Amino acid sequence: MVTDKMAQALNEQINAELYSAYLYLAMASWAGTQGMRGASSWFFVQAREEMTHVWRFYDYISSQGRQVILDAVEKPPADFETMMKAFEETLAHEQKVTGLINDLVATARTENDNATAIFLQWYVTEQVEEEESVGEIIDQLKLAGDEGGGLLMIDRELGTRVFSMPADLAAGA
Repeated sequence: MVTDKMAQALNEQINAELYSAYLYLAMASWAGTQGMRGASSWFFVQAREEMTHVWRFYDYISSQGRQVILDAVEKPPADFETMMKAFEETLAHEQKVTGLINDLVATARTENDNATAIFLQWYVTEQVEEEESVGEIIDQLKLAGDEGGGLLMIDRELGTRVFSMPADLAAGA
């Protein structure tokens, strides 16, 4: 069973993951109003993925005999100005989440909680992938600029992303 300190930190991370989902829903809506349906779809898929992160934490906390304690979720911004700025904010947000996950790993180690440290390794790997993926999109946006055919091509590419429920979560759904 996890310690009180670890349970509190994991519950705080659930709130951070919920905020991530809110942020990406806000970005999806904004992109849609800009005529960027592909980017809107990409952000919507990202929001759904963030919810799977919430569910993983929820399941883990519950499996450890601890109660999940939900907190208020901060309101995300609604305007992102340009697609480049939206993805730059996405990268900055994912880097912040990486820091939060690293802090959780450090807490697990100081609490001598090997089970939680192992559980968190999935998130460590996930964050590497998140930052790399968004970095690649930013690189493409830099090449394309904020207008024109290049941006349209990137938008179409972003629209090809689909959400797939992870098998371990789908089994419990």
